[in-house]
Amino acid sequence: MIVKGIAEGFHDASVSLVEGNEILWAKHAERFSRKKNDRVNPLHLRNADADVSVFYENVPLKNERRIAHSQVPLSTKIFDSCDYYLEHHESHAAGAYYTSDFTEDVVCVVIDAIGEWTCSSIWTIESGKLKKVFEKIYPQSIGLFYSAITKRIGLKPNEDEYITMGMAAYGEPCVDMTYCFNEWANWHKGFSLDDFKGHSAADIAASAQLHAEHEISKIMGFASNWGKNLCYAGGVALNCVANSKILPQYFDKIWIYPNPGDAGSSLGAAAAYNRNKLNFTPYLGTDIQHHVNPKIVVTQILKNKVVGVANGKAEFGPRALGNRSLLGDVRYSIKSTVNKIKKRQQFRPFAPAILSEYAEEYFEGPMNKYMQFVAQAKHDYDSVTHVDNSARVQLVTPSCNTILRPILEEYYERTGVPMLLNTSLNIKGQPIVDNWQDAIDFSKKYGVQVF
Repeated sequence: MIVKGIAEGFHDASVSLVEGNEILWAKHAERFSRKKNDRVNPLHLRNADADVSVFYENVPLKNERRIAHSQVPLSTKIFDSCDYYLEHHESHAAGAYYTSDFTEDVVCVVIDAIGEWTCSSIWTIESGKLKKVFEKIYPQSIGLFYSAITKRIGLKPNEDEYITMGMAAYGEPCVDMTYCFNEWANWHKGFSLDDFKGHSAADIAASAQLHAEHEISKIMGFASNWGKNLCYAGGVALNCVANSKILPQYFDKIWIYPNPGDAGSSLGAAAAYNRNKLNFTPYLGTDIQHHVNPKIVVTQILKNKVVGVANGKAEFGPRALGNRSLLGDVRYSIKSTVNKIKKRQQFRPFAPAILSEYAEEYFEGPMNKYMQFVAQAKHDYDSVTHVDNSARVQLVTPSCNTILRPILEEYYERTGVPMLLNTSLNIKGQPIVDNWQDAIDFSKKYGVQVF
């Protein structure tokens, strides 16, 4: 039986197809429309053949909350063609659990902005099915609080929270935000410009990060009573700084779903109905089949050039995992060059992609394949190191299904350095390159050779 999961209506629309233990494909709407965070799926995805269609949230219940708080209700037409609809947080939790390797002593945690009413939740597994054992409801939202801060410091909410996290390293916590979590204001209304007057954006960001970590820690500590193997999802799971500080305190093993935000919920919705452990890979999108010669790619990198790679299946998730990447030589200070190409703030660092067997020589701390933690650097390559000497490391393993591995091996053979600067093949505010025509257009417009 083929199960179709659909996420649509608010932001980051996507569609996924699952059959048994296999993920047939999972694709983001924005990659086709070229509209960042597109909330509407193209018809060819939405109408894909399946035996059962499952929507990622309960829209009537969500509208109850929206109406109660004087917000415009969502159209119910977006799920009329679906056979079932789930709770928003169940879709998140299912995406995390059914893509994990954990079968025993498992607890699932979801922390995001808001689903229907739920903002944070804890789930256990009973007979292969998710069971909610705890929740915090609207407006008690860590995600909405962080988004409100993001807007207050002049960034785009529901998109730039990772920039707020990065900016926090440049500031000092100097604002007591305890009252924010005690009073639980309606963060949809945000903060006024007078709030935190006289403090820099970096100091506000640092204060928000500190207090968000405090609240996350309380939830994780409580969740550890139900299991020591954590499956984690929701937009807040993208806060890799908090992940590194908090999660190892409470859990033996950690699986963070690589697409933890709303876009990943289409796969979660399908998985929740399917109830089978999935043979997970992040490479689930549009396939570009052409030969890439690692020697030629590295030759261009060694000329101190930033190059692009678009090969194989597109990643389903927000991180650059090697099949749609911009690569650069870490031995040179190229951060400003890459930030200029990507039209990003100059203070922002980039992630290093490193051959996994050499990672501990260069970094200390938690690391994984999906850049969900930060580690401390033992080197001086400043293009891939933040102001606090941290780095969001991507481990590239021998079994990695991407052209990135042979490129790294070739670069290491010729330089003795086992890592490259790796960032997503896109410009800030634009979707990642999806197909080969996108790659050609990117190359022409931004002057970057794409292999």
